[in-house]
Amino acid sequence: MTYLWSMVYSASLKHRSALLAAFTCIALLWSAAAQAADRGRLEAFLEVTGFDVALESIKLSASSAPQMIGMDPNAFGADWTRVTQDVFDVEVMHDLALDILEKTLSDPLLNHAAAFYASDLGQRLVVAENASHLKEDDEDKQEEGAQIVADLVQTGAARLQILQRMNRAVDVAGASVRALQEIQMRFLLAASAAGVIDLRMDAEDLRAVLSEREGALRRAIQQSSLAGAAYTYEPFSDADLEAYAEALEHPDMQEVYVLMNAVQYEIMANRFEVLARRMADLHPGQDI
Repeated sequence: MTYLWSMVYSASLKHRSALLAAFTCIALLWSAAAQAADRGRLEAFLEVTGFDVALESIKLSASSAPQMIGMDPNAFGADWTRVTQDVFDVEVMHDLALDILEKTLSDPLLNHAAAFYASDLGQRLVVAENASHLKEDDEDKQEEGAQIVADLVQTGAARLQILQRMNRAVDVAGASVRALQEIQMRFLLAASAAGVIDLRMDAEDLRAVLSEREGALRRAIQQSSLAGAAYTYEPFSDADLEAYAEALEHPDMQEVYVLMNAVQYEIMANRFEVLARRMADLHPGQDI
């Protein structure tokens, strides 16, 4: 269910200066939601859809944090691993997800998404998506996926349009660019407030400066997500992917993805703000 999130985030890391903000407010989007599902059913939902594994993959992005503020990834010494593992603790992120979903995800929507992902095709898709999430060598994954895309373009294969259709469906709100820009902006502002960097501009000025490269970020996200999808779903037939695209385009699934994307992005932003504050206690070249 969640392959796009890791692909999209990797694209943002390659264009760290392309930022903005217009983060979707989950409470406003879902204030009219039906009675939310209970916590036990939500636990099962996270597992059957693969969302729990997607949360684990968020911690892989922590290594990019020093580069976002123009520092060497190794500048903070060996203790960097300990700090990032603490901040991006999977149980903490898991509980954050449950806290949000418990108030926002209605039973009808949960039932619809869970029914698809519990099917034979759904479970095969989740296995492939989980494996893709946890592959640490993102550059290798992107290179392999880009080559698959290039081959599809060269042969004029219909599969390319199916992959593009899937990617459009899982980002129906077009929120990826705005959300990723907000994540990075919140991290920069938190790092400035903690004294890690000297930003020398307020939030409004930062938004204006970072918005200038929104187009570059959007193109990078599109390219990265397409390569990621090509890599992740290589073992599946065109018929399987057609069926997946149709499932993703169902109105109920569209609503589920808007919410789940928002939850994922909010957790990432929250954790990067915490990491920025923790970085103030680290000193380049030294261990705590």
